[in-house]
Amino acid sequence: MSSEYIRGTRDFRKLWGFIHFCIFSTENSYCFVFQIKSVDVYNIKKSNQYLFSILVVVAVSGICYLLRRFIDYRIVALLLFLVVSVFAVLYDVIPVIIAAVLSAVVLNVFFIEPVFHYKIDSPENVLLFFMYLSIALVSAILTDRIRKQRKKLTEKEGKENTLKLYETILNSLSHELRIPITTIIGAIDTLKENNHSLSEKNKEELLDEIQHAGFRLNEQIENLLNMSRLEAKSVDLHKDWTDINELIYLCISRLPGPHHHSIDFLSDEHLPLFRLDAGLMEQIIGGLLHNAVKHTPKGTLISIKAEEEKDHLVLEISDNGKGFPEDKTELVFEKFYRLPDSRTGGTGLGLSIVKGFTEAQGGTVSLRNNRDSGACFTVRIPAETSYLKNLKNE
Repeated sequence: MSSEYIRGTRDFRKLWGFIHFCIFSTENSYCFVFQIKSVDVYNIKKSNQYLFSILVVVAVSGICYLLRRFIDYRIVALLLFLVVSVFAVLYDVIPVIIAAVLSAVVLNVFFIEPVFHYKIDSPENVLLFFMYLSIALVSAILTDRIRKQRKKLTEKEGKENTLKLYETILNSLSHELRIPITTIIGAIDTLKENNHSLSEKNKEELLDEIQHAGFRLNEQIENLLNMSRLEAKSVDLHKDWTDINELIYLCISRLPGPHHHSIDFLSDEHLPLFRLDAGLMEQIIGGLLHNAVKHTPKGTLISIKAEEEKDHLVLEISDNGKGFPEDKTELVFEKFYRLPDSRTGGTGLGLSIVKGFTEAQGGTVSLRNNRDSGACFTVRIPAETSYLKNLKNE
């Protein structure tokens, strides 16, 4: 008599394991009771892998033993070999070897004639036993070697990608930082050497150049710092109740000017407060606005829309500029990517930072071209909402 309780799970990384079984003897039969709990087989500690592999082999063997009248011992061998093969992919080599040897012993003693004896009468079964044991051990050892080799290759690729990233950053720094620094030094030298001969208009123009170069220098440094935070995965969320209307107005006011663009934003007083990281949201909105101002012609209309949709903040920043090539809309979020016909200047980090800070909050950012002209960026971020602000206003 037996009872099984097997429940599925949507996450294939979860195996219904940690099998505790008790054998209760009755007059003429045994009762196997299986209690199955959820466990993440990928994250089992090394010390527990030995126990887990033994328990699973014993459990599978017990089930097969109960069904021995319906399945042949060769089928049992295949099932046990499947278990060992799965362990070879997941665990260290020693627990897998233990599972392989144990499964071979169980196969010999409980399933190959004569049952309950270590001797094997048939030469065919002797060959089956040793082939099973050999293949299981070789599979365990080879899989372990392949896994270690793959780990080395992954580490090597990671180092190569890091070196490429550093090289790209250095190349970008050598160009993007040199220009504003040279502009600032040149303007200051001109003011110092020709202070008395320069008109007030010329002085104002030089000061504007210094200011513009300072903004550009600050932008490049902030982008590099933000990208280093994303690469190091050190983005800590500091969520607080945020008035998204005020935050958008703040981002608009901080745009470096003059930008010769029209920005259209009508605040929605019925929007709730959103529990977000205001610092990251400022970087996201500011990054999209700066991208629109920088890469659209003068006189372009930039529209901003914010709304709440099923516990999500949805932001849309669109323009009536030239738009993007359809085959490039996914590439623009990659690090250091710049469109072939984009204006000079910039590192190609702005939109990748926007994507990184959006995903750090569990959100998504997408780009599409408008039907008539221009492009539209859509940011969706899950967030708790509160309508206390509206109640207070009422």
